[in-house]
Amino acid sequence: MVFGSFDSRRHQGPMAEINVVPLVDVMLVLLVVFIITAPLLTNAVKINLPKASSNLNITKPDHVEFAIREDGSFFWNGEKVDAATLPERFALEAKKQPQPELHIRADRLVHYELVAQVMSGAARAGIVRIGFVTDPTQTQ
Repeated sequence: MVFGSFDSRRHQGPMAEINVVPLVDVMLVLLVVFIITAPLLTNAVKINLPKASSNLNITKPDHVEFAIREDGSFFWNGEKVDAATLPERFALEAKKQPQPELHIRADRLVHYELVAQVMSGAARAGIVRIGFVTDPTQTQ
């Protein structure tokens, strides 16, 4: 700590030291105030809620198994279909309520372009739930 003197020969510049003791005192007082008031803010209103039981009504939508082979052939739930009839089938499935999910099973050697065309055709028809079926047991 620097103490000033009245001696004019030992003239020094202005004292540039910050006194942090009052700041620490204020912070400790605030800490004590918050420690005391925090438990008072957690009071809750006790009410007696009514009790009711219900069964879950889970309606799982149907799904369409759509397979694509390496040679480019399409299968709709195991039935071979032409690429020309796909937009009609997609539109028919999109109108159903609840809308069925489209599960795409593509051979691992199918070109991505073919899968993307099928997905875009289904999306254009209005099918919103499209998923891929994979076999987790096969590893490379």
